[in-house]
Amino acid sequence: MAQQFDLFVSNEPAFAKPAGLSATKRLASIALSEDEMVRQLQATGRYRILKKLEPRPVTTAARPEFPLKGIILDTETTGLNHRKDEIIEIGAVAFTFDETGNIGDITGVYGGLQQPTSPIPAEITRLTGITDEMVTGHMIDTAQLRALVEPADLVIAHNAGFDRPFCEAFSPIFVGKAWACSVSEIDWPSRGFEGTKLGYLIGQAGYFHEGHRAVDDCFALLEVLAQGDGVVGDTPFAELYTASQQSRVRVFAENSPFDMKDHLKARGYRWADGSDGRPKSWWIEIAEDALDNELRYLRSEIYHWDEADPPIKRLTAFDRFRA
Repeated sequence: MAQQFDLFVSNEPAFAKPAGLSATKRLASIALSEDEMVRQLQATGRYRILKKLEPRPVTTAARPEFPLKGIILDTETTGLNHRKDEIIEIGAVAFTFDETGNIGDITGVYGGLQQPTSPIPAEITRLTGITDEMVTGHMIDTAQLRALVEPADLVIAHNAGFDRPFCEAFSPIFVGKAWACSVSEIDWPSRGFEGTKLGYLIGQAGYFHEGHRAVDDCFALLEVLAQGDGVVGDTPFAELYTASQQSRVRVFAENSPFDMKDHLKARGYRWADGSDGRPKSWWIEIAEDALDNELRYLRSEIYHWDEADPPIKRLTAFDRFRA
């Protein structure tokens, strides 16, 4: 039975005088369920209600009308550099979906801690709540992870440019998978969201949750991606899945004049120092249909030479977001 709340309302006019009855006896008690109370508060326009996010149940019999398989993945690490820092927690939620982007069933969940080779920095403990004591003696079970990841058609992370390099450095089971980024490949502002941090998205979707633990964040992201489920092609996940299937192009403004760096930076270019195998230059990643316009910009505004031919690299979900 739903928990009951008592709200007391008086049917008497505001100017009515007490007539010898106590205030309590003159008030009528109306018992409201939680749902009714929420509807009444929201109807006033003065309240915004957040519901605690409850993880979806895992099914043993996925519905056949959702034939595709996805993984939402989150990592907690000892730092930001995948070459020297380590994963201390991985969370993964496996789910099914259809080609229109509607989410079906949860088919598996994994969450595991791992003891790093060095103590966890105090700043990381403050951010994640993970202590050295919590990870002592623990190791991520790659066999369980493999069982979820190998069948997946798409791996989703909220900032895949961070998670993918760490995951591929951790285990080869992540290499060769198609990845999607729920930060950069969804137009959140057009959907009325004011930021892209998971906490903002969850709050504006009407939920709250215990953040910064990997599995909890995976379930939280799933609910945000499923907003509008049931409307064909209208979910954030539908937008993400469509974006993941499209080719993108990385353009390198190699040998661009030094005094043009501020112009490039203002346009969204980032600097690569050459240490990761990319050309040592400013670069940008754009949609395939924006390539001709970007090359015209570089030739006219940066190189001032119509024959300039900056290097480009075409990317799909299989190599996007790699280190």
